[in-house]
Amino acid sequence: MSKRKAPQESPNDGITDFLTELANYERNVNRAIHKYNAYRKAASVISKYPTKIKSGAEAKKLDGVGAKIAEKIDEFLATGKLRKIEKIRQDDTSSSINFLTRVSGIGPAAARKLVEEGIKTLEDLRNNEHKLNHHQKIGLKYFEDFEMRIPRSEMVQMQDIVLKEVNELDAKYIATVCGSFRRGAESSGDMDILLTHPNFTSQSTKQPHLLHQVVQCLEECGFITDTLVKGDTKFMGVGQLPSDGDKVHPFRRIDIRLIPKDQYYCGVLYFTGSDIFNKNMRSHALDQGFTLNEYTLRPLGVTGIAGEALPIDSEKDIFDYIQYRYREPHERSE
Repeated sequence: MSKRKAPQESPNDGITDFLTELANYERNVNRAIHKYNAYRKAASVISKYPTKIKSGAEAKKLDGVGAKIAEKIDEFLATGKLRKIEKIRQDDTSSSINFLTRVSGIGPAAARKLVEEGIKTLEDLRNNEHKLNHHQKIGLKYFEDFEMRIPRSEMVQMQDIVLKEVNELDAKYIATVCGSFRRGAESSGDMDILLTHPNFTSQSTKQPHLLHQVVQCLEECGFITDTLVKGDTKFMGVGQLPSDGDKVHPFRRIDIRLIPKDQYYCGVLYFTGSDIFNKNMRSHALDQGFTLNEYTLRPLGVTGIAGEALPIDSEKDIFDYIQYRYREPHERSE
């Protein structure tokens, strides 16, 4: 088993912080997803640059950093700040929309509507709880807890509880905790669990009981405390580790997805990420004559029409089919 590398602090944290702030502004306030993606890609590339960036021109040599972002980097390096961000922070509407989207269940459109009604702070939300749906009320209730990162040690304890309960319920289940945790991150924003069972395939009828009995089991053992959304294949809710003496653990966001067995490993690959790694892998698959998504890997015929999904029993199968060097999860944080 290969050793997981501890993530190192980037010498360009200041630049990646302002790019991330701009990305969130474009997504939440302007609804400009292409700009959001551009800033996120630049932030990701720069965070992995091994030495301190000294100019926009140096940054521009990196894939994903264009002329406009390079100009902003020059301004930041020269002044220690960015006029655009200062302006955003001073704009009451923008900063309020940005803030409200941090409450679980409040998206950009709902945040804008609330701000237009004069609701801009947590206190305002608490005074107008009747305007919130069930998910948003839970998001508000646990706002401070959900804002906190989940340390890896806590994620491991949560994983142990989930895997133990699932295995005791039915040993045929397969469950994987994905996201940045699987890539070896020292902390996570939430817990994302993928679940499958040999009785559930893309050809079989829906099997919601396979998800619901796992949720019920995790509620009965006290791990799941609240339900946000429960459908046939996806559960969104809240979990908490049991108290440890005087220590009471924070409430955490938990998602569980039930995936057909024949699509499971494409799902595990996709939900492990990173999104940039996934994009690069999908691009390579196309070059090799395949189309890859979170459900299937399919060969493309000469006409460009995708054929039948290929049989896949592990993540490694996907790498082998498209002749891509296998990368352990901790090597996928691009």
